Amino acid sequence: MRALPGGFVRARILPRTAVVGTAAAAAVLLLAVPALAHITITPDSVPAGTAAVLTFHVPNEEAHANTTQVDMQIPTTHPIAQLLVKPVPGWKISVRAVTLAKPVVTDDGQFTQAVSEVIWSGGQIVPGQFQDFTVSADPLPQGVSQMVFKAIQTYSNGDVVRWIDLAQPGQPEPDHPAPVLALTTGAATASGKTTTTATAAGSVTDGTARALAIAGLLVGLLAGLLALAVAGRARRSLARAGGPGGGASLNGGASSHAEAGAPASGDRGTAAGKQAPDSGRGATKVAAPRNAPRRRR
Repeated sequence: MRALPGGFVRARILPRTAVVGTAAAAAVLLLAVPALAHITITPDSVPAGTAAVLTFHVPNEEAHANTTQVDMQIPTTHPIAQLLVKPVPGWKISVRAVTLAKPVVTDDGQFTQAVSEVIWSGGQIVPGQFQDFTVSADPLPQGVSQMVFKAIQTYSNGDVVRWIDLAQPGQPEPDHPAPVLALTTGAATASGKTTTTATAAGSVTDGTARALAIAGLLVGLLAGLLALAVAGRARRSLARAGGPGGGASLNGGASSHAEAGAPASGDRGTAAGKQAPDSGRGATKVAAPRNAPRRRR
């Protein structure tokens, strides 16, 4: 088997291994793209009663159309007393407010109105890109565990995507989930007002993270099985190709070894001749030929 060139084996195995790796990477990307295309909110968890900067991450899902408008609904059941919108270059901002049945009282005073909707329009999010839209909420409401920000995304071709679905316990993540902000128990400062500005990057929902983790495990298992199958097939091919050739090589090697260890016929004669004088008294005398002429007396 050593007589076979090792490069031949590598030439058969490496390309197939590369194909397996490429297929696995492509599968991971295909599984990850739909999940990352959702509208998400950063951070996704903030202490209740605190002030926070919230960023909505809006990707373009269309292949041949631009996003031209994003309409974000702000919950008013538990209103935000002060909501400010950060300008975005190239986009026009429209803010709508409602009058509250019960004013919101904070350390900054009493508020009878609250923002119910923010509309970004006039700009463009081209295919393959995203845009961040940021607001400041002060303070976030208490007495509630989460806030749901329903969004409507409009495209240049007239398509409208409504990000308004809510995930249900024990059910798969919906196709168009609404961004959800979890509200946890906050810690008040010495002045009595809780102020926390949380910033994070690249957060995704728990459902999306679990789906990506499961997909990665499945793809890794599939890649491992394919790699084992390719390696087994390569070993069998190598065994079939190397069987007869390997035997000939071994026989040839044994013959060469035997020839190298045994002296030549001429050397054997010489050796015997050299050993004859040392044979001692027990050596046999050589008789003269019968047809030799006799001496006359």
